[in-house]
Amino acid sequence: MERSIEERQVCDVLVIGSGAGGLATAITARKHGLSVIVIEKEPVFGGTTAFSGGVLWIPGNRHGKTNNPSDTREAARRYMKAETGNWFDEGAVDAFLEAGPKMLDWFEAETDVRFVPTLYPDYHPTVEGGADIGRSVLAAPFDTSALGDNLKRLQPPLSTITFMGMMFNSSNADIKHFFNATKSLASFAYVLKRLAAHAGEVVRYGRGVQVTSGNALAARLAKSCFDLGIPILTETPALRLTKEGGRLSGAEVGGNEPRTITARRGVVLACGGYAQDLARRAGVYAHLKAGAGHYSPVPESNTGDGIRLGEEAGGAFEAEFPQPAAWMPVSRVPGKGVFPHLLDRYKPGMIAVLSNGKRFVNESESYHDVGAAMVAAGEASAWLICDHRTIRKYGLGHAKPAPMPLLPWIRSGYLKKGKTLADLGRVCGIDAAGLEATVSAFNQGARAGRDPEFHRGETSFNRYLADPEQKPNPCVAPVEQGPFYAVKMEMGDLGTFDGLKTTVPGEVIDRQGRPIAGLYAVGNDRASIMGGNYPGAGITLGPAMTFGWITGRHLAGLAPEIAKREDAA
Repeated sequence: MERSIEERQVCDVLVIGSGAGGLATAITARKHGLSVIVIEKEPVFGGTTAFSGGVLWIPGNRHGKTNNPSDTREAARRYMKAETGNWFDEGAVDAFLEAGPKMLDWFEAETDVRFVPTLYPDYHPTVEGGADIGRSVLAAPFDTSALGDNLKRLQPPLSTITFMGMMFNSSNADIKHFFNATKSLASFAYVLKRLAAHAGEVVRYGRGVQVTSGNALAARLAKSCFDLGIPILTETPALRLTKEGGRLSGAEVGGNEPRTITARRGVVLACGGYAQDLARRAGVYAHLKAGAGHYSPVPESNTGDGIRLGEEAGGAFEAEFPQPAAWMPVSRVPGKGVFPHLLDRYKPGMIAVLSNGKRFVNESESYHDVGAAMVAAGEASAWLICDHRTIRKYGLGHAKPAPMPLLPWIRSGYLKKGKTLADLGRVCGIDAAGLEATVSAFNQGARAGRDPEFHRGETSFNRYLADPEQKPNPCVAPVEQGPFYAVKMEMGDLGTFDGLKTTVPGEVIDRQGRPIAGLYAVGNDRASIMGGNYPGAGITLGPAMTFGWITGRHLAGLAPEIAKREDAA
């Protein structure tokens, strides 16, 4: 009986997982002469990357130098040392800072991957070595119709952060036009044109094809793979790793055609970490141990397969970081999924309170910092609150600003409403007297643009995603014009930090500290060099692609120090 796929396949490099780390490794290895197969257990490729913001933190990149020519590698190193503390890994950090800009230039020169500069400050710009601009880049928008028949296998973006299936990003003019559609004729015309174009795409392709952010990055990487003849085999889970002659030799895979794939040079684990491994995270996340909930927006397929496979092969994994994941406050939208609070918290006129009605954090800090504060508060949930004027201008969570009606979100129970603050407190289960006292105290400073309690708006990062038209502080405005509204924020994440222990080139090491021959890990399957902290936009994807590039070169016999000499020649 004939088989459509050979029972046994052979390649130089087998990559398990199809996010940025895995595809970067695959492309690099292929460009240096190795044959590569990528396998993905889901029907779609792109992994968490396709859901992400598509930002890479790469200090010293050529795009950023145009905005911040005075930044230095040594400053970035001091920043990383301050941010990572006891988990500062000198060798890995130095390799990242050396290779990151070269990786970026290489991908732009050799593939369809393109980036544009952003104005993102580091998340803690006042820490020693922090920068107000220049270290983060963003994947350039992409027309995914270039994928041809493979378009249907691209992971769609997270539905709760699109509008009718359309994608925006924080630096895109689309957002301002949609906010101003009822106030500006030019914006109204722009929005109509954008909606018409999107409708045409849906009719022709069954989905929007003009994508941004992480969906653009995943599509660009996949397009580069296909152009190089690298197959991305979807619905092909790795069941177990194989060993021959004292080294990892490949993997047994399932799916429609179970078989063994042999990898002559190495197997690369790139399965995205363990964000949806319910058993593992239950033993690691402090708030889950305390009985709180957790609602991750990352793909449900991120069930820790790579880490499990690595451990079965003898690899070392230890949950050691004080913050094991990149926290993301989320809200659950009935019938639609999880909404990540990426933008609304920064806007003036919004505050976050606990069930006692008290504020607990600077709401304009990063999602990770706000999430860590929620965990530290012992509740792992909070209420994001605003008044009527604010919600109609900016929206709140998944509830959209004017002219979209608020009634559907109120009827579903997602959005809570109270004629007065006391009413809102009763509806939400917040201590009403505590809420009234908190808002009264906040408003006293807010009317003058100040936040004496948490100093909101005093850093460049706080102000970056706020409203520059709000004077004197773009992050601060009073909460005073009823009715009042609230959305419950709960704990989620953007991915895990703890991973398999590796050498700098990505070789998985065993519990005695020895490399396991033929086994590598990249992306979130590899322990983060950030030590459980979140220093800036793109600190997951930046290292994922950089170390993917380093690992791909290593598999091809090019050590990091050789890369230095080549580039200096």
